[in-house]
Amino acid sequence: MPKQLILCDCSGSQTLDRNAIAQATGLACSRLHSALCTDELGQASKLIERGDAIICCRQETRVFEELAAELGVDIPAFTDLRDRAGWSADPTSKLPKMAALLAEATLPAAPEKTLDVVSEGLCLIVGASDVVLPAAEKLAPVLGVTVLLTDATDPPENRNFDAIKGRIVSARGALGRFDLSIDALQQVNPGGRGALRWTAPKDGGQTQCDVILDLSGGTPMFPAPHKREGYLRADPGSLTAVADCVFEAAQLIGTFEKPLYVALDPLICAHSRAEQTGCSKCLDICPTGAISPDGDQVSIDPMICAGCGACAARCPSGAITYDAPPPDMTFRRIQTMAQAYRKAGGAAPRLLVHDREHGAEMIRLAARHGRGLPADVIPLEVGALSGFGHAEILASLASGFADVSILLAPTTERDALDQEVPLAQAMSGAGKVHLLDLTDPDALCEALYGVDVPAPLASPVLPMGSRRQIARLAAKALNSEAEILPLPAAAPYGAVLVDTDACTLCLSCVSLCPSGALMDNPDLPQLRFQEDACLQCGICATICPEKAIALEPRMNLADSALAQVVLNEEEPFACIECGVLFGSKSTIERITEKLAGKHAMFASSEAARMIQMCENCRINAQFHSTDNPFAGTERPRVRTTDDYLSKRKDH
Repeated sequence: MPKQLILCDCSGSQTLDRNAIAQATGLACSRLHSALCTDELGQASKLIERGDAIICCRQETRVFEELAAELGVDIPAFTDLRDRAGWSADPTSKLPKMAALLAEATLPAAPEKTLDVVSEGLCLIVGASDVVLPAAEKLAPVLGVTVLLTDATDPPENRNFDAIKGRIVSARGALGRFDLSIDALQQVNPGGRGALRWTAPKDGGQTQCDVILDLSGGTPMFPAPHKREGYLRADPGSLTAVADCVFEAAQLIGTFEKPLYVALDPLICAHSRAEQTGCSKCLDICPTGAISPDGDQVSIDPMICAGCGACAARCPSGAITYDAPPPDMTFRRIQTMAQAYRKAGGAAPRLLVHDREHGAEMIRLAARHGRGLPADVIPLEVGALSGFGHAEILASLASGFADVSILLAPTTERDALDQEVPLAQAMSGAGKVHLLDLTDPDALCEALYGVDVPAPLASPVLPMGSRRQIARLAAKALNSEAEILPLPAAAPYGAVLVDTDACTLCLSCVSLCPSGALMDNPDLPQLRFQEDACLQCGICATICPEKAIALEPRMNLADSALAQVVLNEEEPFACIECGVLFGSKSTIERITEKLAGKHAMFASSEAARMIQMCENCRINAQFHSTDNPFAGTERPRVRTTDDYLSKRKDH
C-alpha cells in the first residue's frame, strides 16, 4: 500500500496546498485537516488504522502513538512540516522545502544495531557520610547498595547496606560492569558490643559494581563523565541534583539496549606499523577514552563509546565509520532532499545541520515565537554533530546545496568540527560552510535571514563510494578550474616529497605504508607513489633512515593523483657474471667502495667481486671458491650388501 500524507494546518496557522504537495511528492494526501490531534482525532484513528501513514506534525507524537497502540496497529511515521517549514515569516513559496522534507521522510530507516547490557543493580555510592548515607537509605530497598565513605566517621549503624572506607585509585568500565581498585580499604567489623568498628586498612582492594553514584564532589573518575553510562555524578551541595541522581540510579536495573555507534575495520587502520606510530587521530579526539591501541590497529570498547562520531569524522582511512545510521544513509538523505527541492522548483537550497535535542528545540521555538526558518533553509537532523565531517559537508555542496551551516549545541564536542570545518572550507571555497554557536532562537533567525547566498553548483553530482572517494569527487566538482588545493595541516590527503639526493631506495617506507600509496617496481630500482591513496599518516617519514621524506597536505584533483608516479629511481646494476639487473648502481658502487679490500670477508679481489654479483651468481661463486666455508669432506662411499657379506667372511 502506498504511503499517505496526513495533513493538518494546525487551526489554520499555516498554509498547505494539498494538490501541490501531492504533485510535488507523488504521494497521496489526506484532506486538509485543521484539528487532527483534538476535534478530528476520530479521523486520525481511521487514517492510522489504514496503515502506511506519515503524519506531518510531531508536536503530538505521543497522542498518535497511544492511539496506534489502542488500535493494535503499527505506529505511523512522523515528519515536521509545521515547525520546519509552515510556520515561517518568509513570504516565498514553502513548497520546494516541504517536498524535500517529505522526500526524506519516505526513506526507509536504517536498522539499529544494539548490544544487551545487564545490570543487576549493584550500586556503589561514593562521598561523605552526611550525603551518602541518606541516599543509600533511599536506594537500599531497590538496589544492592555499598557506600564508600570518604570522610573520617564511624561505621553506620544501618545494616541494610554495606559500608566501606578507602580511596579509589582506578576505575574502568561502564553500566553493568565497573571495575575499581581501592587503597586504604576498611570494612565494617560487625562483632562486639558498642559502636561498630572499621577493620585495619589494606591496599589493593578490588570490587565490581553495575552503577556508580559519585557524590564526592571531587575530580570525576572518568573523562567526559556525563557520557559514561552508569556513572552518575552530582554536586553534594545541591539537594535537587542529588535527588535527581538517586532517582536515575533507581532505574538502572534490568536489561538495557546499548547502541553500537561505530564500526571498525582493523585491516585498513593506519595507527602503526612495526611499532612506529602513524595515525592517532581517533585516539587523540575520543572524549570518553573508548579507543585504545591494539598492536598495529586500534580497538573500540562499545560499552564506553558514547557515539559522538568524532573518530569517524577524523579517520583518514575509513577504518572507523559511524554506524548509527551508516554513512551511506546520511549521504542518501542529503542527495534525496537536494533533488526533491530542485524538482519542486527550488533553486538554491541551504542546509542547516542540527542535533536532536538542542537544535530541534531551537527550530521549534523559532517557529512558534519568532520568524521561523527561511524557506530556502532545509534542516537536517543528525544523531552526532561531531560525526558530520568534511566528506558530508562536501557531499552536501556537491549535491546542490548553496551552503552548509552546522548549529552547535552546548554539549557538542568541538574538537572534531574545529578541524573538519576548515578542511571542508579549503576544499569547497570561502563562504560556503558555517558554524553557528547560538543558544537564542531569535539569534538563529538573524543568522539565516538576509544573508548573501552563494550560487550552488550548476551541475550537481551524485556522491558515491567511500567517504574519501566522495570528498575527492565533490572537491573536483566544486573546483573545476583548480588542480591542486592546499589543505590545512593534519589533512588526510596529500603528497609525499622525497629528497632524491638523500634517498637510497632502501624501500623501508614501501614495506610499512599502511595504505599501499608507496610502491616499488619489481623490475627496476624505483620508489613509486599513488597520491590518491596517501593518508598522510607519517609512518614513511618516521621510518626513513635517511630522513629523506616529507609530507605536503593538499588535494590533487588531477587524474595523475590516481596513477602511479615515480618519486625516485636509479640506474640498475648489472651482475658482472650473468648480466641480470639487481639493486641500484649507486648502492652497489658505494658498498664496493666501503668493503672491497677493507673488510676481512672481502679482502681478496675474488671475494670483492661477489658484491657485484646477483644472489644466484654469488652462491655459485661462494660454493666453488677454494675457501668455501660451506664445503665439507668428501662424502663416504655408500656401503652395499656385498660389503657386509665380505666383512662376515673375514670373520
